[in-house]
Amino acid sequence: MSRRHDGVGCELEGLPGRWRPFPVEHKRGREKPDICDEVQLCAQALCLEEMLGASVPEGAIFYHEPRRRHPVGFTANLRGEAEALAARLHEMVRAGVTPPAEYQPRCRSCSLLDVCLPKTAGQRRSARRYLASSLDALAGEGGE
Repeated sequence: MSRRHDGVGCELEGLPGRWRPFPVEHKRGREKPDICDEVQLCAQALCLEEMLGASVPEGAIFYHEPRRRHPVGFTANLRGEAEALAARLHEMVRAGVTPPAEYQPRCRSCSLLDVCLPKTAGQRRSARRYLASSLDALAGEGGE
């Protein structure tokens, strides 16, 4: 398979011709007031460009609640935002820092709620205090 970046698509093993990647992200809810979904989709496009050696100028987000497809052009500003956030993530990984979870109303519909536990591990509570209060609660119930 050719990995040469020529902006006209890429070859895919076992398929004739050249193909232009077009990422589509599916979201359960509605469009958000900020650009977080667009930035996520743009980051996926940047990954595809790097992996396939083909430009990815646009994609789409399909919102299931209104059952609408929202087209997204990957502008220089959107690419810059995605690249800046990726750089910030790499910086946190290098430093070994995990940002604290912050509970927001939109957390209720997040597929990662049970993993993230923003109410339990939020900014205002340390793991030590959480464990101590959990053990106190258990002791109060007659548990040891």
